[in-house]
Amino acid sequence: MLKNNGVIQSMSRKGNCLDNSMMESFFGLMKNELLYVNHFESLDRFETELKKYIAWYNTKRVKLRLKGMSPAQYRAQYYRELNNQI
Repeated sequence: MLKNNGVIQSMSRKGNCLDNSMMESFFGLMKNELLYVNHFESLDRFETELKKYIAWYNTKRVKLRLKGMSPAQYRAQYYRELNNQI
């Protein structure tokens, strides 16, 4: 199925989830906050809700390890501080 849709599968080392820990964390959160708590009538509806979730996750969902900011806020602050050093 992946190959038929032009997707190239990437694998980390066997049995080592730490190779891709950031994505493993995201997928775990997405499953708990979106997938397991909703019923989707169709694949189209799921795709719509997934896009909304990703936008919310990146712009609104705060994370303690990002100093209480969303990923977008943290990235913006990083670049502001970087520009101030120049």
